[in-house]
Amino acid sequence: MIRRRRHRLLALPATALAAVLLLGACTPGGIAELFGQGEQSTPTGEQVDEALAPYYEQRVSWTDCGGGAQCATALAPLDWDAPGEGDDVELALVRYSATGDRIGSLFVNPGGPGASGFDFIRDSVDFAVGPALREAYDVVGWDPRGVGRSSAVTCYEDAADMDAFLFGVPENEVGTAGWIAEVTAAAEEFSAACAENTGELLAHVDTDSTVRDLDLLRAVLGDEQLHYLGYSYGTEIGARYADAFPERVGRLVLDGATDPSLGVLDVVIAQQAGFEQALRSYLAACPALGECPFPADVDEAAGLVRQLVDRLDESPLPAADGRLFDGAVLSTAIATALYDEESWSFLSQMFAELRAGDPTTGYFLADFYYGRENGEYLDNSFEAFVAINCLDYPVETDPAVLAAHNERLLEVAPTTATPSPVGDVLCQNWPHQFEGALGPVSGEGAAPILVVGTTGDPATPYEWAIELAEQLESGVLVTYNGEGHIAYDEGDPCVSDAVESYLLTGEVPATDPQCNA
Repeated sequence: MIRRRRHRLLALPATALAAVLLLGACTPGGIAELFGQGEQSTPTGEQVDEALAPYYEQRVSWTDCGGGAQCATALAPLDWDAPGEGDDVELALVRYSATGDRIGSLFVNPGGPGASGFDFIRDSVDFAVGPALREAYDVVGWDPRGVGRSSAVTCYEDAADMDAFLFGVPENEVGTAGWIAEVTAAAEEFSAACAENTGELLAHVDTDSTVRDLDLLRAVLGDEQLHYLGYSYGTEIGARYADAFPERVGRLVLDGATDPSLGVLDVVIAQQAGFEQALRSYLAACPALGECPFPADVDEAAGLVRQLVDRLDESPLPAADGRLFDGAVLSTAIATALYDEESWSFLSQMFAELRAGDPTTGYFLADFYYGRENGEYLDNSFEAFVAINCLDYPVETDPAVLAAHNERLLEVAPTTATPSPVGDVLCQNWPHQFEGALGPVSGEGAAPILVVGTTGDPATPYEWAIELAEQLESGVLVTYNGEGHIAYDEGDPCVSDAVESYLLTGEVPATDPQCNA
């Protein structure tokens, strides 16, 4: 379960999202009337099944939406296996047109699952791609199904309900029958709210449906091949696209790569090990950062963090708004700041405050992770994250397997890991279950695909990039020897040159350039 941070931590303001409900009884041909006439796309005109033709032949209407951006909405089938049945799915797009000689569209996804590609491009296009790519491509962001301005997953409509779900502290001791009853009831209530407020869409927000949406958008915007830059979970979309549509692969960059063959328990183990190592890297660097609240010995410092997690679980700190800051919230806050080395100073500030009984910075970091600001949730990223993951992975319920998993979790992440004796109780009680099959991808016959991995990446461990590059028949690995999640946004000339040269020319490096921070 991967969540890419929204942007470089605190470098950009969070923006509010208005969830768009399913558009009832609407056909692709009605878009212009609904959203106003503007510059229209010219679809590729490729041959598809008769039931899909109205979708692939639709012309989206681009209209000015401020700051040089243009916005549009496309329609996709709710159920790709039964196109035309039920309400269609709206997909919100934004683009900045190429400033020079145009190669085509470059689709960008910032990760998640649940992150808004629309906001990422509209608000920070110059952060997402360099000037050379702005010149050569129409840079396109979109909200995948279930997310943000597209037809969106909606669960709790009252921020107080979401606060209670995310930050509520169980009354019973972890692992007891009373505790199990509490967390199960909370999961059932949340799942029921998602089902009631989202409707049929909730069963169709899986990644494979998003992959088919992406191919539709490619064709609707008139691109014979897909050019794509995917970060973190966005690499999952790109890798699966290459596997499903290898002949339509143009130039794909997969930065912060996932391994599509892994089950959720393996994903959790790898990520927790990554965050543990990133935390130890912070603790090692802390004395040189100034105002470090820890001793120089990393093992001793890590032990103090563990003690703090345990103490907060026993006696949570109250915040001014009435929420309680416990060990689980602390773990979320720590992980948030570990996504980027430039955010390590927030950890020092948080730990110093917690020593004085003040959870202000801790809640600031946790709220940033959940998209919460001034008591309100600015987007549906958490709800979409849960909904997509529950459809993308099978749920493990075997007590013996869960016990072994928890034992392994404490081995790889002894500092902040908080194993659950009942596993993923939320997906266990989700109204729709995983129906696919996990396995490696190959992209047989696809053009060269660039896979970028960072050696100190806590969220998508470097080993995943190696594995994905090996799985893909045409995968080419670029290594960034550094800290933080993803590489292209670090501004390293070696990484930037490899990524941009490939996207501009289609040429991949002859060998891994082994870029150094």
